[in-house]
Parts: sequence; structure tokens; C-alpha cells
Amino acid sequence: MSAPAVIRIHPADDIVIACRQLLPGTVLRDEGVTVASLVPPGHKVAVRAIAEGAPVRRYNQVIGFARQAIAPGQHVHTHNLAMGDVSRDPASGSDVRDTPLATEALTFDGIVRADGRVATRNYIGILTSVNCSATVARAIADHFRRDIHPEALAPYPNVDGVVALTHGAGCATDSEGENLRVLRRTLAGYARHPNFAAVLVVGLGCETNQIDGLLAEPGLAALADGARLHSFNIQDTGGTARTVARGVDVVRGLLADANRVARQPVPASHIVVGLQCGGSDGYSGITANPALGAAVDLLVAQGGTAILSETPEIYGAEHLLTRRAVSPAVAERLLARIRWWEAYTARHAGNMDNNPSAGNKAGGLTTILEKSLGAVAKSGTTNLVEVYEFAQPVQARGLVFMDTPGYDPVSATGQVAGGANLICFTTGRGSAYGCAPAPSLKLSTNTALWQRQAEDIDINCGDILDGDATIADKGAAIFRLMLDTASGRQTRSEQHGYGQNEFVPWALGAVM
Repeated sequence: MSAPAVIRIHPADDIVIACRQLLPGTVLRDEGVTVASLVPPGHKVAVRAIAEGAPVRRYNQVIGFARQAIAPGQHVHTHNLAMGDVSRDPASGSDVRDTPLATEALTFDGIVRADGRVATRNYIGILTSVNCSATVARAIADHFRRDIHPEALAPYPNVDGVVALTHGAGCATDSEGENLRVLRRTLAGYARHPNFAAVLVVGLGCETNQIDGLLAEPGLAALADGARLHSFNIQDTGGTARTVARGVDVVRGLLADANRVARQPVPASHIVVGLQCGGSDGYSGITANPALGAAVDLLVAQGGTAILSETPEIYGAEHLLTRRAVSPAVAERLLARIRWWEAYTARHAGNMDNNPSAGNKAGGLTTILEKSLGAVAKSGTTNLVEVYEFAQPVQARGLVFMDTPGYDPVSATGQVAGGANLICFTTGRGSAYGCAPAPSLKLSTNTALWQRQAEDIDINCGDILDGDATIADKGAAIFRLMLDTASGRQTRSEQHGYGQNEFVPWALGAVM
């Protein structure tokens, strides 16, 4: 099938979306309008007269207000559409419905840890308490890089790698403040993550984020007692070279035990997927995001968990989630995070509409309202069962929300710290991203991106736009790829070695 010239999402919409570049004079017969000026792919065309100041609808939701009168056939974008105040009724719980369980219980080949937790990968991790120990941590991990020292891990084929996850914080911060609490919560989440067979924590010695304080986080003492967690610092060990040598020795001593794993069939309910979208475009809310949402519905029906995040990128669409909240308390927790972000951006002389990037706008998105309405499609249609703060352990099953920034490396870091063992990442403009120790799948919103950047993309959702696939069919394909990936199939980002530099804890508060 050939793609139509435009897509109409809802009968009440004031605009349609261009499926290809539209030249002036192009007749949109089904809409009864003639295109008045050049309209790039993914951008909007007015299908009716819109008065100055009037709301403009897409998805049958307000995405902004006309800066000036807009005639039928005109290009609708930043030059004539602006953000404005929109009243959004949370209607808490009004769309809650029973979520039927799947009739067939599916499995993937996972790694079952001694305590019963299930992993999708098998890494040894090196974490740092502070930026000052980052170079040492990387030097230890580099000793085991397969592309530099292939002999180091050759005897251990069941170990996926040794990765150093470093960061730029850990000192010059309030020792009792939120910044340190969030950093420790994030590091602890990674240390506990089932995708790590064992973890080494390297510190400097004099930092605010003392290793003893980090080890006081829930669950870490048991790991240390069980020899799954080791730690030391540069000052006590006697300098850089000695610390690197000690770290290499520790990792060598962990490899044989880490290699003693075998994958086995486990229920799909053990998958915890973090949902991300980056480099979004005008097609994100039409193809990849709703297709990923369809896959999420299949996962939830199996008893699995999906984590929706990026609070600035659900702003203006949060009412679609509160209506699916299983209780007023869950809805209020989400609305409280929205209010926090409004105050946070105002405190820094910004506003929520600052979120859409230059690439988002070039791809056809105009306001944060439009971006958010497309972004929530990743969440599918099931109930919202819980809301978590950044990097908190995710205990609930089903669709949950975690408060994170919209910046993908930070957001996914929080999700993995919370327990995500798989990431699904939709993109319209293109993305090069990975997320060790959790594999990351990337989904393109359009076929042109798939053809241009296929080496970074795992599955193309542009065939929905092309008329060659349905959202339901593509959702089923994404879910099958989730199962295969959780079973050990490498993602594109894993093949390229992405994942260590993308560990970015959320930095809050003053640097002292």
C-alpha cells in the first residue's frame, strides 16, 4: 500500500499531519483544502479556519492556541501556534477498567539469581562513589574490554562484560540534602540490580558520599556479606596504580562464579521495561509510541511491568493518566509531581514549554502539549497502578510512573535503578543510545529514519505510516522482540558498545 498524503487522527481535529513533503497547491481531497505553502514531513496542515487566540486540536486535545488567524491549507507550526493555559480535568479513575490476563502464559530465557530475582543480562559492574574515582574505575573495566583485551573474558562466555558506570557527583554537596539522597538511592539501585552478578564500588576516600554511607542503603549490607559487593578507596589503597591493580584482581576473582549461570525459561512477568522517547517527531504519536503502547498492554496482560517516565514530557497529558489511576491517591501522587515541576522550572526562570528541542520542532512538534499527548501513547491502555519518585524500587506489577526529567540518559538511569531490566526507546529524529546493564531497544517512527540509521535502530514502526502494518501487528512484533532481547539477543546499541557513558544520575540541589 502507498502512504496517504496526510493522516487525520481524530474527526474533531483542526489539523492533519503530512506523511511526506507537501508542495503549495497540493489538493487534499478528503479534507477539502489546498495546501497553501511548503509543509515538511510530520508537520501540520490546517483543515479549517482558526481564529486568532482559538485553541487548536490534535488527538481531540488542545495542543496550543493560534497566534494569528490561520486559513485552511496553511502550515501550522511555531510561527502561528503558541502554548497557552489549558484546563485539564484529572477525572481520577474515570477510565479504570479490568485488565484481562493473557490466555497463554509466555516465557523468556532468563538468568535466575540465588535469591530468586531474574536477570536479562549478566554483567560485573564497577560503580564510583564520586567523580574523583571515575578514571580508576574505567581503567579497571578497560582491562576486561573484549575489543582491547579479548583474552581477558575468553574463559567466561556467560559473562556479558565488565562495565564502569561513573558520574560527575558525590562531593561538594549537602551531606544531609536531597542531592546526596537521590545519588545514593540511584547507586544502590544499580548495585542491587539482578543484571549484575557482582559489583565493585571504588571511592576516593574524603568525599561527601562516603562508601559506608552508601552501603547503609537498603539491601546493600546483605550483598556485601554475600561477597556480591566489594568496595575500597584510592587513598586507603595507596594511589591510582595500586587501586587499579587491586580492582583488576577483585574482578578476576569474581569472574568464575559469575560465569556459572545458565539461562532457563521464566515467565514473561519478570520483564520490567522502561519506556523512553527521544528525538521525537510529528510521527511519534502516530506510529512508534502507540505501537509500543500495544506491546505494553501485552506485557501487562502477562503480569509484567512497564515504567512510564519523563514527567516534563507528559505535561499537558497527565489527565489521560490520572483517569486510569487505580485510586485517588495514585492520581494525586502524579499531580503532585506535575506541580513540583511547575515550581522547579519557574524557580530557574523557565517554563514547561521549554522542553521541545530544536530537533523535535524540526520534526513537526510545536508545543509541549503536542509532544506530551504523543508521548503518553507509549503507556498503552491499562490502569496506572503506582507512582514512584526517581530511582525508587519499583515493586508494583502493571503500568507505573516514575518521576524523572525528560533528558533520556537521566530518565533511563532512574528507571534502571528502579529495577528496569529492559529499555524500549522510540525515536523519530534518530538516536544512538544504550543503557548497561539493561539492554535498550530503539524503535523508529518513520521509514526514512530506519533507512538512514538502520545500524542504530532495532525495529521500524514507519511501516504503519506507509500502510504496510497496523499498530496491533507492530505491537505484537515489539513484544516478541522484548522476549527475544530478554533472552539474550543483542540489541544494536549493545553491538556498538553503548551503555557505560549513558549512566547519568539526576543532579539536584546546589554544588557547594
